[in-house]
Amino acid sequence: MNFPLLEKISQPSDLKKLSSGQVNQLCEEIRAFLLDHVSKTGGHLASNLGAVELTVALHRVLETPKDEIVFDVGHQCYTHKLLTGRREGFAKLRQLDGISGFPNPKESVHDAFVAGHGNTSLSLAIGMAWARKLRGEPGHVVAVIGDGSFTGGMVYEGMNNIGGLDNLLVVLNDNKMSISKNVGALARYFSHLRTTSRYIDAKENVRTFLDGVPVVGPPLKSAIQGGKSMVRRAMYHSTMFEDMGFHYFGPIDGHNEAELERALRAICSQPGPHFLHVVTKKGKGYAPAEANPGNFHGVSTFDLVHSIPDPEVAPKESFSTVFGNLLNKQGSENEKICAITAAMKYGTGLQFFYHTHPKRFFDVGMAEQHAVTFAAGLASQGMLPVVCIYSTFLQRSYDQIIHDVNLLKENVVFAIDRAGFVPADGETHQGIYDPAFLSQVGMPIYSPSNYAELKYWLPILLSNEMQGPRAIRYPRGGESKALAQYGCSGKEYDHLYTAPGAKIVLVSYADEVEDVLNAAKLLGAENIPCDVYKLVKIFPFTEDLIREIMRYDVVLMAEECVACGGIGEHLEMALQHAGWNGRYIHTAVEQLCLPHATVPQIKQVTGLDAEHLAQAVRETVQAPEAKGEAKV
Repeated sequence: MNFPLLEKISQPSDLKKLSSGQVNQLCEEIRAFLLDHVSKTGGHLASNLGAVELTVALHRVLETPKDEIVFDVGHQCYTHKLLTGRREGFAKLRQLDGISGFPNPKESVHDAFVAGHGNTSLSLAIGMAWARKLRGEPGHVVAVIGDGSFTGGMVYEGMNNIGGLDNLLVVLNDNKMSISKNVGALARYFSHLRTTSRYIDAKENVRTFLDGVPVVGPPLKSAIQGGKSMVRRAMYHSTMFEDMGFHYFGPIDGHNEAELERALRAICSQPGPHFLHVVTKKGKGYAPAEANPGNFHGVSTFDLVHSIPDPEVAPKESFSTVFGNLLNKQGSENEKICAITAAMKYGTGLQFFYHTHPKRFFDVGMAEQHAVTFAAGLASQGMLPVVCIYSTFLQRSYDQIIHDVNLLKENVVFAIDRAGFVPADGETHQGIYDPAFLSQVGMPIYSPSNYAELKYWLPILLSNEMQGPRAIRYPRGGESKALAQYGCSGKEYDHLYTAPGAKIVLVSYADEVEDVLNAAKLLGAENIPCDVYKLVKIFPFTEDLIREIMRYDVVLMAEECVACGGIGEHLEMALQHAGWNGRYIHTAVEQLCLPHATVPQIKQVTGLDAEHLAQAVRETVQAPEAKGEAKV
């Protein structure tokens, strides 16, 4: 495909040379480029198609990096990347050694901050804007935030602290959706703003009239603009943004680039803080995405002409759908069960529960902290809440887990999706922290490695035989065929593989068990026999497990978890406290900034693939004992 104008844009300043007609053509080329490339690489599609004109207008008016643009979540930053010299990089979007799907200052000076989670841009922008004022530096700081992010409380904490920031602009990209349909009072409020046009119509009529009045028209218009706050309050009943100290503009058409430019130039010519409300259509320019924006939020590769991409929902065969169907069944048998999610109804497989038990289903929006404390409140009154959240987002609610759930041992079940390594999205979306931070508070954690184990243990976690907080975690996507063949023993751990004469044991859980098994096979072929243990209950350990592991001279523990505070450290300490003095190898995530790559590639980078695990054992058994004893 040809993109004659886009190919001439190597930096934002090139945009300023285009005529208005060329700008409109450029926007069409950008949409065509995004469709062509994202269909080949996968990525976030609908949100980027909806933000084309807005991003172009921002770069036509602003001058990055002197002005800074902070994207909330970052799903809508592809046009920004195209306009800041990264067009060629889209061939390897979200792939190893390619460009990230999110803003990242390590990638470009035009990226103000890392943005993988929601609700953060306003607080970041406020901090940046204050730093500029304290240093006496010119320039604007702009936070681009979607309406879905307004379901999270951090946004309001930020708005409450804007002070007198005359260099701050907040742009609300209002597309009536986050990933799932927006919920709650804020969604209704934005709907009201979008449909209340009396003030906008009146303002436009008065401005047009006064522009036509000679001599007295301009000064009269200036005087009226001075009283615009009073007029808006009378006709528009104010907005909460004005009540918090912003100068509110909008709502305006987010696909009219010329109108966006005029608004931005007017805003930037006067002191802030300003709030610009822009209404866009998610998936703009691609009919299937406009009709089903949720299905086109995050997509795999697809044929633009003949197929529909895999949507960002749990596929038919996955841990998420197995969990969702089973929870739905359990909800029919136990009326105390409630399901809670944070804007991820489809991603966590909860659509089944929602359709069958709508009164006990709660989507709280992008508000993980509220989700956990809300669950504690439900549990305190005898209900059994199941909090279903991706691992990377659960970490946002750590204080609530400690204080509101764990201190009183409230009966809350945490269902942690996308546990372990997650492909493509990179360092901001990895599920590598939950075993560490949940084990620190003593919470029982189960980590099934196949569907059979998930189906066996979830009903137990939901039964009366277990009380207090507990967690079950499972990876993204489907089960491994290699691990599926082991089924479920019903035990909290399994001696999965036995090699005659083995004095070395390899221990792991979840998906990593497959790599451990393969490492044992590699070592066995070299006459280094190893046994393999698979943990289902990964914390706390039973006395029987520790007693069995102590029989070995060398223990390797491998896990898709941070090394510091991980399950492997707990295991080593438990063995030492029991009097074991063998050699211990803990292979886990030392490098926290993981690449956007496939899971096998991430395992190679972190040393968690079979060959690296085998090499770690080789080096250990070939090295002399610390006390000068013979080799193993």
